[in-house]
Amino acid sequence: MKKFHTGSHDLPVSAALEEFMRTGWLDTELDPPPLEVAAWTPARRDRLQQAFPGERIIVRSGDFRQRSADQHYRFRPHSAYVWLSGDQSSEGVLVKEPDGECALYLRPRSDRDNGEFFRDRKHGELWAGRRATLAESAKQFGLPTRHIDDLREGGRDQTDPEVATVLSELRLIKDAWEVAQLREAVAGTTRGFEDVVRALPGGSERSLEGVFWSRARLEGNDVGYNSIVAAGAHAATLHWTDNDGPLRDGDLLLLDAGMETTSLYTADVTRILPISGCFSPLQRDLYELCRRANDAAIAVLKPGVAYREFHRAAMTVLAHGLADLGVLPVSADEALQEDNGLHRRWTLCGSGHMLGLDVHDCAQARSTEYLDGTLAEGHVLTVEPGIYFQADDALIPAEMRGMGFRIEEDILITDSGCTILSDGLPRTAADVESWMDRVSRTSA
Repeated sequence: MKKFHTGSHDLPVSAALEEFMRTGWLDTELDPPPLEVAAWTPARRDRLQQAFPGERIIVRSGDFRQRSADQHYRFRPHSAYVWLSGDQSSEGVLVKEPDGECALYLRPRSDRDNGEFFRDRKHGELWAGRRATLAESAKQFGLPTRHIDDLREGGRDQTDPEVATVLSELRLIKDAWEVAQLREAVAGTTRGFEDVVRALPGGSERSLEGVFWSRARLEGNDVGYNSIVAAGAHAATLHWTDNDGPLRDGDLLLLDAGMETTSLYTADVTRILPISGCFSPLQRDLYELCRRANDAAIAVLKPGVAYREFHRAAMTVLAHGLADLGVLPVSADEALQEDNGLHRRWTLCGSGHMLGLDVHDCAQARSTEYLDGTLAEGHVLTVEPGIYFQADDALIPAEMRGMGFRIEEDILITDSGCTILSDGLPRTAADVESWMDRVSRTSA
């Protein structure tokens, strides 16, 4: 007898109802075309075989995660599984055999014979929606498909440290299809930022979070990470996600948000918005210092440059700016020495990260291939140096306390330099003001 995933409050099912539910259904087998991504995944799987010749490698999609009691978070598959297969279903498993042959092991559409389709809350079609049949999935993804119950365990999977590392490193260079997905993510994010500007009057951090989320759900899958909607002193908290504060005229809003496309690629963009529509003189000066640091970082980006170099370029600008403000207790040159770093009290974090299927993409790559490696054509990364002045910092002038500044761009490394994917949003303080004025007067 098959065990169903049922709820404590489900009604009992009589034998008569069980039999009745098996009858009277139309044949709805589909004939879907191959997905666009299916043209790109064979080369990715070939690279996995080259990394692990003669080995059986298992990459799992994952399963639902419990939120509370019998409630689960919306499912989002493991990024490496999506990258290799194109599939986004829960409980899926991609298996690469020692000879390089690959197959997908899936839980197919629930049939009408065993009652699963109407009794099982997790897998049943009437509860959870229609899953593809094995034949439909094979057509979509260009892979042999087998029932998940036929999976033979054995081999290493993505929980193995070496496998996890290789899966991250294989995804560092984005192919043309991935770049197109990231452009789409940035374009949707840009429209979401415009929505937020239109909603600023009378809004709150929480309402603006909802405005951006609506755009992400309308055009994509979801937000790629918890949005940071930080007004006033909240902007000095680098990962402020409570988003429960008010908006006050004269304060700044730091908006760090990204739309995740239906293909699961995410943008990651930050802008500083004056809530009144105009920067104060001090706000403008500090904003422009942050923008100059961003410019300096972007200026060094090209193939062959050490990955950490753009951070060094940004920190040079910020350290000298902090010295000019009279904040640093030592000279900028002294602060920039590795055995000093006092400027980091107000800059704190790194100046960017890789971007792709994950917001902090390829995070398990070895440092030699990432942080201590060199940039290459096809890398996509963020550039986001910032300045953060805490509200209780006695070492800075009172008028600077409780402000945070971060400008974040999404960047594609090209054959000779780089392209700013997020250039649909303004960068200079003057351009931010004019853009906000224009957007606020137009409808979505």
